[in-house]
Amino acid sequence: QVQLVESGGGLVQAGGSLRLSCAASGSTFSANAMGWYRQAPGKQRELVAHISNRGSTNYADSVKGRFTISRDNAKNTVYLQMNSLKPEDTAVYYCNKGITFSGTYYSSDYWGQGTQVTVSS
Repeated sequence: QVQLVESGGGLVQAGGSLRLSCAASGSTFSANAMGWYRQAPGKQRELVAHISNRGSTNYADSVKGRFTISRDNAKNTVYLQMNSLKPEDTAVYYCNKGITFSGTYYSSDYWGQGTQVTVSS
């Protein structure tokens, strides 16, 4: 069974920064793509960023230029550095184990428990 544990969320003022971490266990981390999703109240879960097994990255337009996804295979951990945060970024953030094909991320059923990010105006 794959286990994903997010951490690093919290309350921050607009314009501030947070770094989220997702520690993975139970599978071969380096062979898989990883994605960060977020879900705000009353809204669908959306893909924020993903990173391939090779380290190639992609971002939603809403966070491009502000967020950076990275991975440390030696630590089985994926990160999401969030800068210039806006109130619209407020959501529960989840990491996911998945795959990429032709630049598209495909999620699996393996999710973390989520970490709350709240950005005040």
